[in-house]
Amino acid sequence: MDYNTTSTETRYTTSYDKPYTSDSNAAGGAGFWIITLALVAIVVVAMWKVFEKAKKPGWAALIPIYNNFVLLQIVGRPTWWILLYFIPFVNLIINIIVAVDLAKSFGKTTTFGVIGLFLFGFIGFPMLAFGKDTYKGPSVK
Repeated sequence: MDYNTTSTETRYTTSYDKPYTSDSNAAGGAGFWIITLALVAIVVVAMWKVFEKAKKPGWAALIPIYNNFVLLQIVGRPTWWILLYFIPFVNLIINIIVAVDLAKSFGKTTTFGVIGLFLFGFIGFPMLAFGKDTYKGPSVK
């Protein structure tokens, strides 16, 4: 389309005038999902090993709600706390508490529980799983 508004010619282009190029957003989206799935796989394998170190079945890491139930048993919290995972915002606090308790059950600090397990679980869980740390028993008596 050509529109002459002044003595100089102005050309307006449409997307149809441009040659086809691959959509960079589609490629970026695929990369995002590949990285996400890789991180999930790392955490699941690490949780499996952490459960085994605590003398619990490793396969429990694969079952979404049951794995929280097993984590509560490992750290020594009451199993009725599983209900608290279903309350919005309360579940965040419960996750932090359980992460700190899990860190202490392996002889780690509160800082490791909050930063390593709660915020960066894809780093903290492999450290517990494949490191020399041993399960000391439930941190809550």
